[in-house]
Amino acid sequence: MPQTPVPGAAVTQFAVLDALLAGAYESGLLVGEACAVGDFGLGCVEQLGGEVVILDAAAIECTLDGPPAVMRSDETLPFAIVCRFPDVPASEVRDRDMAGFAASVDEALTSRNLFHAVRFDGVLSEVRVRVTPRQRHPLPPLAEVTEQQVETVARGIRGTLVGFWTPAIYQGIAVAGLHLHFLSDDRSLGGHVLDLAVEAGELRVAAFARFDLHLPTDELFLRTELTHAEDHRIVAVEGGGAAS
Repeated sequence: MPQTPVPGAAVTQFAVLDALLAGAYESGLLVGEACAVGDFGLGCVEQLGGEVVILDAAAIECTLDGPPAVMRSDETLPFAIVCRFPDVPASEVRDRDMAGFAASVDEALTSRNLFHAVRFDGVLSEVRVRVTPRQRHPLPPLAEVTEQQVETVARGIRGTLVGFWTPAIYQGIAVAGLHLHFLSDDRSLGGHVLDLAVEAGELRVAAFARFDLHLPTDELFLRTELTHAEDHRIVAVEGGGAAS
């Protein structure tokens, strides 16, 4: 059953997706600062050098340098979205493809005008994730970065999906619809989810009526005018969409 919004709690975000699309991701939030305001979330590595899963108050980086690893508190996240995941009831989800899983999340939404944190723990019969390589100056826009992405497919793997469902009106600020990262229980695989098939597990969805946005103040961000003119690129590189 859909839940009432978590009283007084907020989803907190640093930076905006449109800035990544424009190549403005020079500064960031320290890992320690992100984990101080949330024990659950996702983000990306400095210079877009990988994907980040924040789970149980630990930030795990998924890069091309090796298996997922715990980040230091003084490392930087150019984009992050976090919350404190509440104790909410779980529902069982079995035998769902990506569209079916998204439909299960939709059924649990309190309102399509609220942010929702989404957590799934269980076995995926298949998951396809991506990791992007670290970029050099001058920093390219996100669409160019994802052209270099490395994709991995795993089957019969147990782990956790960490993500957020974002209202359509926030497209460009975040990824509208469902945005998921994955981390396997054995820490052998992680990344941004491109596709999945659920075997069985538990889904938890928590609604939030507060959204706290923190913007960068570095020179590159301040002089890069963000026009929010590339919704189609968001769908192409992140997989989000208002219909999700």
